[in-house]
Amino acid sequence: MLDNIRAHSLMVTRVAQVLVQGLTDSSKDNSPLPSTDLVLAGALLHDIAKTPCLENHCDHAKQGRDICLELGYPEVAEIVREHVILTEFSSKRYGTGYYLAKELVYYADKRVRHEEIVSLEERLEYILERYGNNDPIRHTLIRENFTKCQQLETYLFLSAEMKTDALQAAVDCYDFSALRSRK
Repeated sequence: MLDNIRAHSLMVTRVAQVLVQGLTDSSKDNSPLPSTDLVLAGALLHDIAKTPCLENHCDHAKQGRDICLELGYPEVAEIVREHVILTEFSSKRYGTGYYLAKELVYYADKRVRHEEIVSLEERLEYILERYGNNDPIRHTLIRENFTKCQQLETYLFLSAEMKTDALQAAVDCYDFSALRSRK
């Protein structure tokens, strides 16, 4: 894995950890929470196939899923496969405060450009420029994906009782030392 992709994955993991903690802290009615370990594993490994796919022009989400399946991690494989585009989107479920690990990693990845936390609008602009290939159909699909992500963001931050523009500060002041000592 290239160093810049590793740095990106570590920041996505930090964002995902803060989101899980926010949901945990604000959970009032025992809403089911995703496994922290699963979220962190998915965040760390979401771009596991990105480096080889840069050269081979393959689908890094699919290749990453295949790697995780081969290694015996089917739950992580699902997260890796869906970190680019979610196959299911459930505003009804989000309204109840119930999120899956793959949704937290998907969202965290959309908020991190390289290793910097950015707004969804900034990330969208980058993705359109980098992956849009000046193709209007591709641009439409990317924008549709981000519209869903914006809706997820609204629900997620209501549930976690956080403000979207406070994410950077939350990551900056979070104590990740416990994360490093996990086995």
